[in-house]
Amino acid sequence: MSKQKQKFPALRLVVLAVAAGAIAGAIAVYVKGGLDGNTAATPIVAEADNAACSAKQEKAKAVGDAATGHVAAMLAADPPRSLKNLGFNGPDGEAMTVADFSGRVVLMNLWATWCTPCREEMPALDALQSAKGSGAFEVVAVNVDRGDDEKPTTFLQETGIEALGYYRDASMKIFNDLKSQGLALGLPVTLLIGEDGCLLAHMNGPAEWGSSDAEQLIDAALAEPE
Repeated sequence: MSKQKQKFPALRLVVLAVAAGAIAGAIAVYVKGGLDGNTAATPIVAEADNAACSAKQEKAKAVGDAATGHVAAMLAADPPRSLKNLGFNGPDGEAMTVADFSGRVVLMNLWATWCTPCREEMPALDALQSAKGSGAFEVVAVNVDRGDDEKPTTFLQETGIEALGYYRDASMKIFNDLKSQGLALGLPVTLLIGEDGCLLAHMNGPAEWGSSDAEQLIDAALAEPE
């Protein structure tokens, strides 16, 4: 497959809809279900941390340039910003933040069982974690289903997801926090975050994360500065 940038149809529609001010139409392109946007967002970006992240502009551009083929919809953060305070629950059910992954590059994906594109890309995210997961990188798939754990855990078991950790936020607060930053229109939404908690790239909509294109993107995020 050509490595030229390939914009997904969904992304083109999102861009056109946003330009026209029709956000609701953009969300409908890739969300099958509903989102509860009533949970209040809280500040997740600290100015002091942002000052350090602003120096990551060249890194973000390099990551964006590496987003080709199946992951071409991944956009370089402009500007990079700190997401250290972005919160959710870990596999043990305890509250945690992006800061807990300090020293690791994180590909964070928000998903729900009612979101058809989310369900379809979970095996690919699992494959990416199997291929690239290490002490330096982790795929962090955060489920945002309302209610208890029954639906998401049953789905993961039935789908044969084995490599991914189980991260959760039943309150949808994480979605609203990202929405307040202009980073989330609907589900799925994916963020590529550096080892220092700085956002490097982001996208709305699904992608083929089990591809060599995705591995190339992760390699670019892991690369040491020249």
